[in-house]
Formats: sequence, C-alpha cells, structure tokens
Amino acid sequence: MKATLYRNFAILVYVLFLPLVGLAQRAGDLDRSFNYGRGENYQFNYGIGADNNVLTSAMQADGKIIIGGDFTNYNGTTRNYIARLNIDGIIDATFNMGIGANGSVHTTAVQADGKIIIGGDFSSYNGTTRNLIARLNADGSLDATFNPGIGANNTISTVSVLADGKIIIGGSFTSFNGTTRNRIARL
Repeated sequence: MKATLYRNFAILVYVLFLPLVGLAQRAGDLDRSFNYGRGENYQFNYGIGADNNVLTSAMQADGKIIIGGDFTNYNGTTRNYIARLNIDGIIDATFNMGIGANGSVHTTAVQADGKIIIGGDFSSYNGTTRNLIARLNADGSLDATFNPGIGANNTISTVSVLADGKIIIGGSFTSFNGTTRNRIARL
C-alpha cells in the first residue's frame, strides 16, 4: 500500500511538473518575456520594438540597456535614434534624452561612472551641436563637460572605453577636431 502511494505521488509530481521543466529556458532560446507587454501609451498588447534597425546596445550597471540605431520610435513612443530599456525590454520613460540625436547612433559604451558615449552619423544631440560623438549623463541628458570640438569628419562606427577612462573611436573618419586621424583615434 505504501509503495503504491509513493509511486502514485511520484507519477503525480512527474505529470504536474514535466510541463514546467519543458518551459525552462536553455542557452540560445528566445526569451519571450523580454519586450512583451504594453508600450508607454498602453495601446499595444505586445512589444513591437524599434521601427528600424537597432545597431548597438550597452548595459548599464543597474541592468538597464542603452540601444542606438536607425529607429525613431520604440513601442510606439518617439525615441530618436537612442533609447534606454528596463531589464524586461520595455522602454524606460525616465531616460531624459529630450529630442535625442538627429541621425543614426552606430555605437554606444558605458563608462565606469555611468556616463554614456555615443557615436554615429549625427550632428546634434537634443539640439546641441555634437558632430558624430557625444557623451550623455547616466539619465540621458547631454554631458556639456565633454566637448569634442568639431568632432570627426565622417562616421564613428565603434567606441570603447579603456580602463584609464580614455576613449578609442573607430570609423570612416580621416580627422578628428581638425587633426588627421585615419579611422582610429584616442580621446
């Protein structure tokens, strides 16, 4: 009798929990919970994501994700070429980007102090001239203390922040702030 009871209990546990084990996410599986839900304006019942290419992403220390690209909307909300997502993939409305960049953001990097470097094909950020590179405060506002002068003369495609805080940029430019620098420079 006891053996039958234990066997029946084991079968019940197996039958009840087998479907849950099958739902466990494996490495490389699509996380269907990311960017699922409603956008800021609550008219969508699923996340529609960006309306054009996302070219870059970088994670902040708090797990929030900075994305940049060719998009001007994310989940139906205007976000000109840059946005910050919460860890669930829903847009972070507290990211204070104003009108954002006026052209594509190709690369992003987060500094140790939380500030964000962006590069790409833009000439201004939130109405302030910034030729192809800008630094943002952690909240998305322009960091006015970072002044790249006239900036690069062509696209910045990649940016890396070194351990000492210096910044490496690469792209199709041949000068930075009027000084010849063929496609790579350190700031």
